Amino acid sequence: MSGRLRERNERLRSLQGFLRTIQRPDQPLEDLGEDDSLVESGLIDSLAVLQIVSYLEETYAISFAEGGLDPEELRSMRSILALVERATA
Repeated sequence: MSGRLRERNERLRSLQGFLRTIQRPDQPLEDLGEDDSLVESGLIDSLAVLQIVSYLEETYAISFAEGGLDPEELRSMRSILALVERATA
């Protein structure tokens, strides 16, 4: 496994661990694919999106103050991982 793929898998596991702390209890994370919408699936509500922003700021030192944030970047686990990759490159 390449270093880049290993890093992505570690970020995915970390993100999944975080999502488990904020997910609705009646919506199992295991049923969700990487491209599935986190809000539309019912896994999280719109307020949890703010918690994801805080998680990204604290975990990856990403600042959204200057560039703002496109909500589509937080739509799914895959889009969040792509955002982290761009912001930390």
